[in-house]
Amino acid sequence: MTDFDGGRPVLSPARIRFALLALALGGFGIGSTEFVAMGLLPEIARDLLPGVAAASPDDANAQAGWIISAYALGVVVGAPTIAAAAARWPRKRLLLVLVLAFTLGTIASALLPTFGLVLVARFLSALPHGAYFGIASLVAASLMGPGKRARGVALVLSGLTIANVIGVPAITWLGQIAGWRVAYLAVAGIFALTFVAVALAVPHQPGDPGATIRRELGAFRRSQVWFALGIGAIGFGGLFAVYTYVAPLAVEVTGLPSSFVPVVLIAFGIGMTLGNLVGGRLADWSVRRSMYLFFAVLAGSLLVLGFTAANPVGLFIGVFLIGGSSAALSPTIQARLMDVARDSQSIAAALNHSALNIGNSLGALFGGMAIAAGLGYVAPIWIGFVLTLAGSALALASFALDRSRGRKGVVVPYATGAVEVVDA
Repeated sequence: MTDFDGGRPVLSPARIRFALLALALGGFGIGSTEFVAMGLLPEIARDLLPGVAAASPDDANAQAGWIISAYALGVVVGAPTIAAAAARWPRKRLLLVLVLAFTLGTIASALLPTFGLVLVARFLSALPHGAYFGIASLVAASLMGPGKRARGVALVLSGLTIANVIGVPAITWLGQIAGWRVAYLAVAGIFALTFVAVALAVPHQPGDPGATIRRELGAFRRSQVWFALGIGAIGFGGLFAVYTYVAPLAVEVTGLPSSFVPVVLIAFGIGMTLGNLVGGRLADWSVRRSMYLFFAVLAGSLLVLGFTAANPVGLFIGVFLIGGSSAALSPTIQARLMDVARDSQSIAAALNHSALNIGNSLGALFGGMAIAAGLGYVAPIWIGFVLTLAGSALALASFALDRSRGRKGVVVPYATGAVEVVDA
């Protein structure tokens, strides 16, 4: 039900909640399609790389990790490209096109017969990822109003984090029982449901009529945008170096049966869900202080896991803390990007996911290299610790540059026309 204010429809609180739920459902599907491979990596390796798996399961797992890297690369390519090219599109229409692309790409991932073709399908199915989160975040921020930008981002991302509590463990269990291909078909079903929910619940919102590809790409001329991208790309490698190989870590190092892998993923997901909500609230208070805090917690969490991974209690505490601190960083880094990108808001909202998925790719790549070199499944944890320290150093340098320029705040334009001075 709606009222009218100046000729414009004003959504009721119930309609706003329904719209935010529909946007979060898309995040739930994205979280499922992105992370389910991590829990099913051994099954995927045995099916698509039978010869390698027969000779060396470790080599097969490391090679199967390329599927995760291919998805991450698709996000990196697709987020800025789609966001810049489609910034003028009505936002609801663009969201529907992106969800349809997710559905078709995930079905292809489930049905294609060879490792090479599945790699291509994972790359293509990832192209809408960053653009979806970027546009959905702008819609959510508009629905919630000024002063609640990071909380709007966090609500959209909550679908992704809840996927790690419910969707990824459940679909991992389904994949272990019925095969990884059935698991991806289940994910495609989530995207189909999202299409219906967005069509019914999300109100029409126009695109940015003043947006041009040139203006959006102008964000890349700002040094602080590159700093923010580096913070996400390198700092988040710490999470993905661990998460990519969490299934063999739990089985080979901790000694848990494979049936416990979904439980480990639940611990990861609970941490991510709580961390995302806390991070969104604290980022609206102070982006800088929140980033410092959560990087420190992430580094400490990796140390905990590195020294206690052989113990089941240490494993569960470690993955919970890593999930929580890394998820808290996500809306914080996105808010920072939107601050420093100024009028390039569409591409800024999407670029966060490019950065995080570069971290995904780096973590999976370096972790796989360490495993293939015979260093074992604990080695990716230490690689992740080094990457987290490097991301922290970039954050310190970025805010130091702000101080050297004498800036105390940044005026951020919103799609609604409002502006806000935020902590930079």
